[in-house]
Amino acid sequence: MPADVSPTGPPVDKPRAAANGSPLSSNTPTVAIARAFRGPFTRWPRAADAVLAVVTLLATVFLVEGPGDSLHWRGLGEVSPVVLVMFVAANAALYWRRRAPLLVLGLLLVAWIPLLVVDDAGVGGATLVALYSVGRYAADSWWGPTGVAIAIAAVTVDGRDHPGKWWEEAILDAVMLAGVWYLGRRLQLREERAAQLVRERAAEARRIVAGERTRIARELHDVVAHRVSLMTVQAGAAKAVAAEDLAAAVQAMGAVEEAGRQALDELRHLLDVLRPDSDSDWLGPQPGLADLPRLVAQISAAGVPVTFATKDLPESLPDRVDLFAYRIVQEALTNVLKHAGPGTRAQVRLSRAPGGLTLEILDDGNGIAPETRKPSGGHGIVGMRERALLLGGSLDAGSRAGGGFRVVAQLPVEGGRP
Repeated sequence: MPADVSPTGPPVDKPRAAANGSPLSSNTPTVAIARAFRGPFTRWPRAADAVLAVVTLLATVFLVEGPGDSLHWRGLGEVSPVVLVMFVAANAALYWRRRAPLLVLGLLLVAWIPLLVVDDAGVGGATLVALYSVGRYAADSWWGPTGVAIAIAAVTVDGRDHPGKWWEEAILDAVMLAGVWYLGRRLQLREERAAQLVRERAAEARRIVAGERTRIARELHDVVAHRVSLMTVQAGAAKAVAAEDLAAAVQAMGAVEEAGRQALDELRHLLDVLRPDSDSDWLGPQPGLADLPRLVAQISAAGVPVTFATKDLPESLPDRVDLFAYRIVQEALTNVLKHAGPGTRAQVRLSRAPGGLTLEILDDGNGIAPETRKPSGGHGIVGMRERALLLGGSLDAGSRAGGGFRVVAQLPVEGGRP
């Protein structure tokens, strides 16, 4: 089927993506094989339809049916000019059989009925082609079966004057006419199913890519927000004490350097994941709950003392739960560092819950009013809640009655979303 099918034909999308999300091109093996076996009606549709129209015209003009269903040649002089003009007009319409199949079939049926009266040949061959074209290219409607019924009625009437059992020939003609339309219809449905499969695969590939982009964006946010916030606080502290306590300023800048190195390491890890053809054979482990003591020490060194306590934790956690739990604690402590103000203290509590894990991050928020720290602001709380929901858990965040902020996450160990 050509790419420029008419409005009367069904919309056929060109294949745009393979199952792996890459565009389908001539280098794709399946497409290359399919193109290698395309016939002239697919390679050169306009030229092929013009040749088809000429062939059916010649057959209609020079071939007539004889006794016993035999075919005989006749001379051009045996055809009247009026009938010849009707033959030419009817068969020439086949050139537009792809763009306007229903119109072509209608013209042929209109021409066929009077020709059955004045000429023995008629345009039965061209009508067969038109019926196939309606099934192949026309949209699904009642016009196709109606055209088949009219054509069957025409051949039935034409066969009444034939000797012998006229109804046997009428049945055979009806089967042939209905059969060519049904063949075209089946080919159209098969092509539509193939195009739909390609679209579904492309949509699935886009969904997977979008999911991966979201995951990577979330990881980048966690890395950059935490490390850069830590570096900003430490640099500010170094600037504040540089004139009075040079040793403390040097220590703070050392912490800035260490945070920067860790940020670069994590960013390299994410970039290596984005480059599967990289020469690196080892991408390094993702952080987990085992790395929380180091995280707590970094936040404490940045000026927010953090106490860390665990109670009856599971011996082993799925990798995704381990990573998401770490990221939630990291984001919550980063928010404390950014928003809670000086003099704030924080607590991190991890405990076993029925079927999962409970994370609780608290701060006293001495440096800022609780009402100014809304849980709906920014992307940090949204990202934490999204991570919890992806595991099939939940996350609550809000101000504490006595001042400060509280984040509580419930993460199931098993049975979360895939």
